Amino acid sequence: MARRRPSTTPQHEGPDAARLPMTEVPLPGVDPVWSRTVTVASTAPVEPVPGRRRRWHLLDNAASLEAAGLSPRGTVLAVHGNPTWSYLWRDVLAAGVDPANPWRVVAVDQLDMGFSERTGLFRRLDDRVRDLADLTAELGLDDATTPVVTLAHDWGGLISSGWALEHPDVHRGVVLTNTAVHHDGAEEIPASLRLALAPAAHGLLTERTTAFLDVALALANPSLPADVRAAYRAPYATRARREAIRHFVADIPVPADHPSHARFEQIAAGVAGMDVPALLLWGIGDPVFQERYLQDLMRRLPHADVHRYEGAQHLLPEARDIAGPVMAWLADRFGPGPTRRELHVQRRATARGAHVPFHAELEQRRADLGLAVVDMAPGAEATGPRATTAPVRASLSWAELADRVDRLAAGLTGIGVRPGDRVNLMVPPGSDLTALLYACLRVGAVVVVADTGLGPKGLTRALKGAGPDWLVGIRKALVAGRALGWPGTRISLERLDPVSRRVLGVAHDVPGLLESAPRPDLPAPGPEADAVVLFTSGSTGPAKGVVYTHRQLSAMRDAVRGTYGLSAGTGLVAGFAPFALLGPAMGTTSVTPDMDVTAPKTLTARALADAASAIRATAVFLSPAAITNVLATAHELDEGQRLALGRVELVLSAGAPLPEALLERFQELVPAATLHTPYGMTEGLPLTDVTLGTIRQARRDGTVAGGSPVAGAGNGVCVGTAVHGAELGVTALGPDGVPGDEITTAAGTTGEIVARAPHVKDRYDRLWATEHRSTQLPGWHRTGDVGHVDAAGRLWVEGRLAHVIVTAGGVRTPVAAEHAAQTVPGVGRVAVVGVGPAGAQVPVAVAETVPPAPRPGPADPLLTGAVREAVREATGMDLAAVLVLPEHPTDIRHNSKIDRALLAGWADAALAGGRIRNP
Repeated sequence: MARRRPSTTPQHEGPDAARLPMTEVPLPGVDPVWSRTVTVASTAPVEPVPGRRRRWHLLDNAASLEAAGLSPRGTVLAVHGNPTWSYLWRDVLAAGVDPANPWRVVAVDQLDMGFSERTGLFRRLDDRVRDLADLTAELGLDDATTPVVTLAHDWGGLISSGWALEHPDVHRGVVLTNTAVHHDGAEEIPASLRLALAPAAHGLLTERTTAFLDVALALANPSLPADVRAAYRAPYATRARREAIRHFVADIPVPADHPSHARFEQIAAGVAGMDVPALLLWGIGDPVFQERYLQDLMRRLPHADVHRYEGAQHLLPEARDIAGPVMAWLADRFGPGPTRRELHVQRRATARGAHVPFHAELEQRRADLGLAVVDMAPGAEATGPRATTAPVRASLSWAELADRVDRLAAGLTGIGVRPGDRVNLMVPPGSDLTALLYACLRVGAVVVVADTGLGPKGLTRALKGAGPDWLVGIRKALVAGRALGWPGTRISLERLDPVSRRVLGVAHDVPGLLESAPRPDLPAPGPEADAVVLFTSGSTGPAKGVVYTHRQLSAMRDAVRGTYGLSAGTGLVAGFAPFALLGPAMGTTSVTPDMDVTAPKTLTARALADAASAIRATAVFLSPAAITNVLATAHELDEGQRLALGRVELVLSAGAPLPEALLERFQELVPAATLHTPYGMTEGLPLTDVTLGTIRQARRDGTVAGGSPVAGAGNGVCVGTAVHGAELGVTALGPDGVPGDEITTAAGTTGEIVARAPHVKDRYDRLWATEHRSTQLPGWHRTGDVGHVDAAGRLWVEGRLAHVIVTAGGVRTPVAAEHAAQTVPGVGRVAVVGVGPAGAQVPVAVAETVPPAPRPGPADPLLTGAVREAVREATGMDLAAVLVLPEHPTDIRHNSKIDRALLAGWADAALAGGRIRNP
């Protein structure tokens, strides 16, 4: 889990920590020159004497900017909520003193809060908006020549929004973190606030004790250090100094008869009209300002950039580095030159080639009675000109598929699905899913694809992040959605009895949609409209949503079809879920094998052969895990099934690097096939292509007589050359393992792989900071993979950037060492991980054995020696240890990507002594 980045200023730990004149408590991360007080004439309605001067405390980095000779581009007006104070923004204050991107940051202590004056008055929402206006006028921030960007948390979001609406001439942007500007009266406020408002508990929790303060400070993940907690407590040491905490809670303006309700509604309506740049940063685990409040803000600010921080709670600025993203966003929106968004629009405008709609093949084959989609399973036999006696569950001809898509499109429109609506399809791959997908794309709905292989927790996280408006699912999915709180109006794949329909909250069903008459008047979505949100496997953190436009989705189809010659007449076995959906768009007859597509290792050799036989398939797409299990069950094949596999001419496998030895074994099952292992990812597939023959040639090119490696070749897995339309390069790794910004294709330079192509993603969904990092090189996507290009222009993948091992002797990558270890008899999958602190890590191999080791722990001396020797001979790497496990922890979607982060932590603990457990 990501932890908060250390402050960019000295932490002043211990007795030498910064102390402000008004406190003896050390304040880690605060530069004393930031602290200042200013007296301001108050015009707030609550004041009994208009113009009464009140003393404010601020943290203001203006003195630091002046000392550095920097002229700020604008001012960030940072407003805290309840019960924090300006200390919340110390990292943003420090980050603003950047010669490349200087910003003045004024972080206020609201009156009666922090170290500002205790007025003894009950200041309500309108008073606090007026207070802030009085302050900015005193500070000269109302000067129209100085742009102001508001930054707020908690109730500071509502107050700063009220100020912004009254200062349109200077307000140029808004950044909001875990706040709310409106509450739907149909829902209760969060339980913690209901408790704090209860008459019997209100004063006790908020003022007479520190309970409310304590709970707020506990809403940080990871937990706050003791000195930081003490800093937050410093202004609230006595009951008198906590009075405003009680007032803030009492001023929650939810009931319609509340004194602040009208102002609350006025500000909420005004926010919906804001057209300034906006950034929403959200800790998704917040039990107070829950995700529903983020969704509300996204509806009011549809143009906003969004980043959701999984695992972070209420005190987001303490849990994650937000100073970096805030300053990067300010540079992007207000720095010199075109913004990232403008560059993105330019890239879209210059996309190569004419746009042929994704579903164009269906339009052209409306009268074709040949099979389009086949679902394999024990049951009735297929019918049609291409059918055999292999058992199938269902099939659709091209004519039937086109008609079903038309009727579903009309039905979806009839129940209120509109262009841009998000539709979560929780339907297994096959003919039903294919028809629903093409119908959604036809009406301009955005399809959300997050398969069940993510697991209940990961799937729930993904779906709540994507925020679909509709959920179409089988009964099992509807039950899970009810239990786990998945969003979206429910549509059942099948008709349900009235009781089930009511219990599961089902509003519509697919059979009912199919009763609709086709509507030829439905407008086609534009090429730049969003088409799908696909989720990554989650093997290097929470699964990320990846958005493709219609143009990019069509470009993916064209890249696959053009690279592999897939066309009308091709029979495709789609054992990899995405290609079950791409097949009809390419004109291929697609068959889904009898397997759980979300668990690729469930595919058996017999199921693969039956699927190939059903349509006389000539092409097969599988994941590495599926290939492994097919080989493990190949002894079960009968003669007819072997003949069916013998007709296969093309095999594709993507998802993880495949060792050459495994491909050679699979070649024996499909002797007539050319084996391809395209390289790519959810963000762009395919990017390169390579055949088994090219891999063999690359290995020969990478050595000279005596077996010594040649510079620029061999260290990793050869994934071939770029597919048509794609460009690749690397940005060299520094000695600390961090990639630079210069793109090169020089042979032998190891770095992060970067790519661009018409079919690379449009953006990450609601992950602005992640998207910003991945597109730091405009027009290019940083893949997060590490590799190099050899002298023949072939790309070699050496591992993930997150898994690079930074040793005292330099940077090492793991893949070549892992494959070398796997050549040792009795060794299965291997992960080579770094143990120890970066810069002094040592490589450790963690291996599965055949047969599986009975318990985790150090390998026996004989195996350890053999693995070390194999790795040293192939790569020159000296392993510090060899450990064994019965089975590696893997991401549950692909079953082939080892969870190396978890494994590295386990190896570290195992080598430290004590009882060794499974990771």
